[in-house]
Amino acid sequence: MTQQKTIPKQTNSHRQEYDVLIIGGGPAGCAAATVLAEIGHEVLVLEREKFPRYHVGESLLPFTYYPLERLGLLEKMRQSAFVKKYSVQFVSVSGKASQPFYFFTRYNQDVAQTWQVLRSEFDQMVMEHAREKGAAIKEEVTVTGLLREAGKITGVRAQGKDGSTMEYRAPITLDCSGKESFAAVRNQSRIKDPMLNKVAVWTYYRGAKRDEGIDAGATTVAFVPEKGWFWYIPQHNEMVSVGVVAEGKYLTRDGVKNPEEMFKREIEQNAWIKEHLAPGQQVGPYYVTNEFSFHSKYCATEGLLLAGDAFCFLDPVFSSGLMFALKSGVLAAEAVHAAFLANDFSPERFTEYGATLRLGIENMRKLVYAFYDENFSFRALTDKYPDLAGDVTDCLSGDVNKDFTRLFAAVAEFAEVPDVLPYGSPQVGSAETARV
Repeated sequence: MTQQKTIPKQTNSHRQEYDVLIIGGGPAGCAAATVLAEIGHEVLVLEREKFPRYHVGESLLPFTYYPLERLGLLEKMRQSAFVKKYSVQFVSVSGKASQPFYFFTRYNQDVAQTWQVLRSEFDQMVMEHAREKGAAIKEEVTVTGLLREAGKITGVRAQGKDGSTMEYRAPITLDCSGKESFAAVRNQSRIKDPMLNKVAVWTYYRGAKRDEGIDAGATTVAFVPEKGWFWYIPQHNEMVSVGVVAEGKYLTRDGVKNPEEMFKREIEQNAWIKEHLAPGQQVGPYYVTNEFSFHSKYCATEGLLLAGDAFCFLDPVFSSGLMFALKSGVLAAEAVHAAFLANDFSPERFTEYGATLRLGIENMRKLVYAFYDENFSFRALTDKYPDLAGDVTDCLSGDVNKDFTRLFAAVAEFAEVPDVLPYGSPQVGSAETARV
C-alpha cells in the first residue's frame, strides 16, 4: 500500500478509529473484511449475534468458485464435510424428474463442482478466515445508528450485550447487515420488487431420501401448482433443507395460517417430494418469511457503501444469494481500497461498483421473472433456440455479468421481461436522508 496507515487507537473509553467499519459479520461483511485486512487496512466488523448461528440459504452456485478463490477459502471448502454439488434438476408437478443438469458439461472441474453448505458452519468458517487475515470482529454488538457530520457518515453507534454503548469512526462504513438492510430501511430507500412478493415456508429433515452416486448432492426444484416450488438441498450429517415458495394467497388458501400445516399440505402436491421425505424425520421448527425480494435505491452515500443482501435480496429460486454476497463483498473491498489509494471517498467513486452488481442482479432477476410466468419453460426456450442453452446455463450458474441481449429477446417471446430497475447508483450530494 502507498498510503500511511491509521493505527486503531482508543480515543476515549467509548470510541475507536479504524480504516473501515463493517456492519454485519455474514458472508458479505467477512468477505470484504478478509480482502481489506489482507491488504493491510485496519478493519472492524460489528456482528449482532454470536457465531455459529442459524441461517437459511445453503446452496452455492458454480461461479461462487471465483470469490472463494479470491478469499483463499477453496482449500478449507475442499477439506470440509460439506456435500459436493454437481448438478441441479427440476421436477414437474406430477413428480417426474428431469435429467440432472451436470455443470461439468460446460465448465471445468474446479468451477463445476460446488457445495451444499450448513450456513452456521460455513459462515463461521468465513468469519474465522477474516480474523486470520487480521480483521477485528466483535460479536454480540448491535449497531444502533450511523454517526453523521456535515452531511457525511463518519462511523457508527453501537451497543454491547451488557448494555454498554460505544462509538466507532472510520472514513468509510460498509453496510453488510443482510436482509435487515440497516441503512436502506432507515433511509426509506429499500424498495420491494414489483412482482416477487412470495412467501417461503421451510424446515429440515434427517434421513430423507437422496438420489444415488454423483446425484446425491443435487439441488432439486420441484414444482407445485400455480408456479410454486419446493427446494430440496441435501446437507451433511444426513440432513436435508426443504422449503416451499409460492404466492401467499396460494399457501394460505382455505384459511390455513399455520406454517406446519402449509408445509405438510404442499408435500401432497408433488409426488417426488412426498416420496423423498417419507423415510426421513422432520427436525426443528418450521420457518416462514414473506415479501423477501427487495432493492436498495443507492449503492453508496457519503461515507457509506452497501454490499450483500443489504444492497439487494433476490428471490432464492436459483440460489444466487451466497454468490452475490461473497462477490459483492470482494468487489466492495476492492472499491474501498481504490478509494484509499486515491484519498477520495466520494459516492461517485462507487458508480462502477453499483453498476456491476446491478447488471448481474438484473440478468438473474429477468430469469426469475420468466420462471414464475405461466407461459414460460426453459425446455420450450431451448427447444426453439438450442444455441441459447449455454447462455441460460451461464446465467443460472452465476456467470451473470455478460451481455444476454439475445437470450432475453428470445425469453420475451414466452414471458414478460421486466424493465431494468433504476437503482444501484450512488446517492450524490448529501447523506441528509440517513436519519439514524
